[in-house]
Amino acid sequence: MTSCAAQPDPAAADPHAVPQTSEQGGTRDGHRDAEEVVVLLAEDGTPAGTEPKATVHRHQNEGTPLHLAFSCHVYGPDGRFLLTRRALAKKTFPGVWTNGFCGHPGVEETPAEAVGRRAVQELGVPVHSVEPVLPDFRYRAVDAAGVEENEICPVFRAQTDGDPAPVWDEVAEWEWVQVADLTAALAAVPAAFSPWLAQQWRQGAFEGR
Repeated sequence: MTSCAAQPDPAAADPHAVPQTSEQGGTRDGHRDAEEVVVLLAEDGTPAGTEPKATVHRHQNEGTPLHLAFSCHVYGPDGRFLLTRRALAKKTFPGVWTNGFCGHPGVEETPAEAVGRRAVQELGVPVHSVEPVLPDFRYRAVDAAGVEENEICPVFRAQTDGDPAPVWDEVAEWEWVQVADLTAALAAVPAAFSPWLAQQWRQGAFEGR
């Protein structure tokens, strides 16, 4: 199973030196944490303020406030699932293999609208046929460094028509996998994947695929 790596500097890279299995990506305007604001939520899911994304994810000793996010499962034209490895620069769960991409809706943005925006910003490709899979998904998890995720995180599935060209400081590697192979791996070694992907699998996110 061969994964494809995002490249840090597509403008400077020599295209003849890049293996054919590699994909080039770069930083795109609008995706920086410092420019993003996330929607804080009350326990009943209603909006309760905002906070910069750069500060909302905290150590478990401080506690990350409940906030709104989304998670998207991306499928290619042949039905394979896009598996991505989070960049080592990510604040939470760096280097972990997970679903296509995640993100945080803006203040006046629905989760479904955020899916379309974030796909282009993070993966470099548009998605279509966006539909909810687990609209009420919620999870809390702590990574190896003690940083906590605490989100109401509707899960969507979407289609794309080509390979991603991801932003290098968001996605370190990616590969297309058969759903049957992924679910078998999740059953055997769930700790090899992000905790939210494992929970989504247990809650039926792959049913019908």
